[in-house]
Amino acid sequence: MEEILANNRKWVEEKMAQDPDYFNRLATGQKPRYLFIGCSDSRVPASAITGTGPGEMFVHRNIANLVVNSDMNLLSVLQYAVEVLGVQDIMIVGHYGCGGVAAAASNKQYGLIDNWLTNIRDVIRLHETELLRISDEKNRLRRLVDLNVIEQVRNLAKTNIIQNAMRSENPPRLHGLVYDIHDGVLHNLEVKTDMLEEFVHIYGTEASAQSDAAAQPEPATQPEETPEGTAEKKKAKAIKSAEEQDQLMRKVG
Repeated sequence: MEEILANNRKWVEEKMAQDPDYFNRLATGQKPRYLFIGCSDSRVPASAITGTGPGEMFVHRNIANLVVNSDMNLLSVLQYAVEVLGVQDIMIVGHYGCGGVAAAASNKQYGLIDNWLTNIRDVIRLHETELLRISDEKNRLRRLVDLNVIEQVRNLAKTNIIQNAMRSENPPRLHGLVYDIHDGVLHNLEVKTDMLEEFVHIYGTEASAQSDAAAQPEPATQPEETPEGTAEKKKAKAIKSAEEQDQLMRKVG
């Protein structure tokens, strides 16, 4: 850890030399423009390959940059980024040479991670015909990386978080990118999500409007009368009736 700490101190010194107020500004809060959803691979440093600095990009990473509809970690990041931070661009970033993609394409078991890799095998199932036509294994895996990114962007569009955001005045833009470790270049796959319009009857959802009845305050209820209270009322009524009768007899007499 000594090296890590020494590197940190050096970085702080460099930043302070360039801008003495640098850390004071960061401490006031964050307003990132981008949400980066990428692979956990150590060769794919999010800020370095995008040229962004602290405070400019919110980041979530997992094995093979997946968007899984039961992943509460990712969904929490997504909701916070969209609804609180107001990010403008959301990027799914895969990379060629992804070990998770290669593992999913094999018939080997790797333990617990096999359950996670099933999500990539679903991508293989959806695009099996295209993949089988590619005889070269390296090119087939590269194409699978592309297809995985495309399907994860579509998975983003299926979430109610994104569907609700798309109805807002400033909806976020969704992007699918692939990083090539061999040359350091990011490639934009120009992913289209409008194909989901064909399946809007399946994936489309809307927030439930609160009913008028539910929105109205409940009428105040009278406190439940006790037996003692009922008896007192009957007694008072009887006394009043007797007094009225007595007055009537006096008038008659």
